[in-house]
This record gives sequence, C-alpha cells and structure tokens, in this order.
Amino acid sequence: MTPHPAVLLLIVMAKTYKNLFSQITNFKSLYEAYLKARKGRRYRPEILQFSQKLEENLLQLQNELTTKTYKTGTYKTFYVYEPKPRFIAALPFRDRVVHHAIVAAIEPIWEKRFIYDSYACRINKGTHACVDRAQYFLRRAKRRWGDIYCLKADIAKYFQNIDHATLKGLIRKRIACKDTVWLIEEIIDSAKILDIYKDKGMPIGNLTSQLFANMYLHELDKHIKHTLREPFYVRYMDDFIILGTDKSTLHKTRRKVAQYLKSNLHLTMNGKTQVIKIKSTGVTFLGYRIWPTHRLLSNNTKRRITKKINKYKKLYQKERISWCQINTSLQSYLAHIKHCNSHRLTTKIIASIASITPQNQ
Repeated sequence: MTPHPAVLLLIVMAKTYKNLFSQITNFKSLYEAYLKARKGRRYRPEILQFSQKLEENLLQLQNELTTKTYKTGTYKTFYVYEPKPRFIAALPFRDRVVHHAIVAAIEPIWEKRFIYDSYACRINKGTHACVDRAQYFLRRAKRRWGDIYCLKADIAKYFQNIDHATLKGLIRKRIACKDTVWLIEEIIDSAKILDIYKDKGMPIGNLTSQLFANMYLHELDKHIKHTLREPFYVRYMDDFIILGTDKSTLHKTRRKVAQYLKSNLHLTMNGKTQVIKIKSTGVTFLGYRIWPTHRLLSNNTKRRITKKINKYKKLYQKERISWCQINTSLQSYLAHIKHCNSHRLTTKIIASIASITPQNQ
C-alpha cells in the first residue's frame, strides 16, 4: 500500500545535522573530552604521560582531526570472564579522548529519539532502573490480564554482528556533516584490523561502540513499539522482554521480531530465546528473578558471588589480597543485592565473610 503523501513528506524531511565537526574538534571540546576520559583513572601511567604535555597533545589531536590525518591507534586486546567470556579491545588514551568528543556531539541527536524503555548506557537509566520498569510492567499486565506470558530474548553475539554498512547508513540518515561522517567511519573501519571484525562487529571496549549499539537497536525498538505496537516492552542493550496475554501470540511476535532482525539488521536471536508463563519461577532478567510482587537475585548471580567469596577467602589466607580489597567487592555485591528481596541472602553473605574479617582493623 502506498503511504499517504503527508507521510512521504515527513520521511523526506527527516531532520539531518550539519556543522558538527567543529563541535568535536574545537579545543574546549577536546579538553572536556579529556576530563571525561580520565575520570576515575587519572593516575594510570598512560594518562599521566598524556597529561604532562596536555596542551601539546590536545593541539596535536586537533590538528590531526582538522587536517584529516587522524588514524585510530592500536587496540590492546584481552578477555574478561564474568559474567561470561568476552573479548575486549581497548584503544590508547588519546583515542578515547576523541571518542568522548564524538559522543558529546552526536549523542543528543539520538538520545531525544530513543524510546523511554531503552535502558543501557544512558543517563538516569541503567540495570536497576530497567529491572524496576520490567516489574512495573509485570504488575500492570497482571492487573490487566491475570495470567502473564513473557517473551525473553537476546541477540546472538550482538557486538560481533553489528553490520558496518547498515550502521553507516543509519548514521548518514541523521548526520549530513561530511567531516563528522568521515571521522565516525574511520572509527568503525578501524575494527577491521582485529581478526574477528571485518565487515561487521564493534569492539566492546570503545565508548562509541556503546552509542552505536544503541543506535542500531533503536531500529528494533521502533519496529516493536510502533509497528507491532507492543505496550509492555523493555530493552537493556541486546537483552529484551515483551509481555503478552497468551503463548501463541507471543510466539508469533517472536517470529516477526526474528524476521525483522534478519532482514533489516542482519542479526539473529539467541537460541535461548523463549516464551514462558510467569508463575513460580518468575522471569530471569539482568541478574534478577522478577515477579509482579517481588524479586530475588538470579541463581547464576548467587553462584557467582559465592564463588568469588570463596576465592577471596583462599587468597586472603595466602596473603595475596587485602581486607580492603575484599571489602570493596563486598560492598559492591551488597549494593546490587539491596535492589531485591534479599534479607536472608545478605545475612548469609555477611556470615560467610565474617570468618576472614580482621579483628584489629
């Protein structure tokens, strides 16, 4: 069916942004980006070295950017293994300054377009706000339908499968500043030097990757909210849930979402994607098990915390870790746990750690 002429006019007149490059490359922007990039890390050797000749280094960056001689530096690669193995590629500090400057300039363009219920890597959002929203939706769905079914899904190897050509196309739809597009595409293409990234994939360690990943799945958000018209949908990066009134309807929704991902974004859903009834087990999402009435820590998260505490005990006995380091991790765990119904679990963790607490500190 041919769209109404007014709709076609709106599509043609979609707003684009020019003259962004000067916002990225002026000295003030680069200095502010430097402050953000060093936050919480200012005493690391690489950052101290950059800071010793700060003005000179920022002017050099500015010159490379304005003359288009800037090239992304060499990635440092490593793995992290919690909560699951992930390949991380991190750039030198000077490149991270550039990424902060880019994000400061272009993030507002997409931020005002993102749906409310996208929660990853956004100001005043995050995992706990996302879990709160998911539980709020469960309560509303329970009042409306009684029985609740949930499509729980995530994207298979999401960061590794973001298609470069598709991402560039989405960026060009909004950014008409050729110099800014050149710089963004330089960063996207820089990942090709890593064996696992060729014409697709974003290094998890890049600040820009987080923004690009949200921009990419914003297309899915629009499809689910405006085309499929699902009222109870919430997403945290590549993890998302949709609530419905019956299993067969949600399976149809799952197939529609899978087809959209494959055809438009060249992505597939994880094989663990499932439709479940919210009963005794609740829905496991972002490290919690959630019901309309309460929430608990997920079994995997509990096992991970227990394993960590046991490891700390052994390291402390061998004097390879200090009580201060143990306490820092403990406070982090307790801060995470307090967002669920956790009195017994908290008591158990504190009792478990008490045997290694120094008596004279």
